[in-house]
Amino acid sequence: MHQHLGLVALLVRDYDEAIGFYVGKLGFDLIEDSDQGGGKRWVVVSPPGAAETRLLLAKAADESQRARIGDQTGGRVFLFLMTDDFARDHRAMQAAGVTFLEAPREEPYGTVAVFEDLYGNRWDLLQPGGR
Repeated sequence: MHQHLGLVALLVRDYDEAIGFYVGKLGFDLIEDSDQGGGKRWVVVSPPGAAETRLLLAKAADESQRARIGDQTGGRVFLFLMTDDFARDHRAMQAAGVTFLEAPREEPYGTVAVFEDLYGNRWDLLQPGGR
C-alpha cells in the first residue's frame, strides 16, 4: 500500500490574490483552477517539481473561516517548503518581495528561515542537511 497527503487546504481571502502570491512570488505552478459555480473555485498550486503534496487554495466561506485566515496554526510555523538549494530560493523569494522574519540559520537538520505568506501564515524555507 502506498499513501501520501495529496492536498492541504489553505484558507485564503481571494483566489486571484492567493494565486498571485503563490505563483507570482513563490514560483509555484498553478495545477488547476476550475470554476465550481456560485463563486467557488477548485484552485491547486504546487512547488515546482512536487509530485504529491499540493495546496488547495480554499476561499473562506463565512465569517468564522475568514477569522482564521493567516492563523490556522495559532502563530506556529504551518508549512515547510523543502528546497535543494536554499541560497537560490531565498534570494529569489527576497527579490520577489517575500517577507522573511529572520536571517537564515543553520540547524542540525539543515538551513532554515521563517517567512510569511500574504496572509501572515508562517512557513519554513528548509534545505535538509546540516552542518
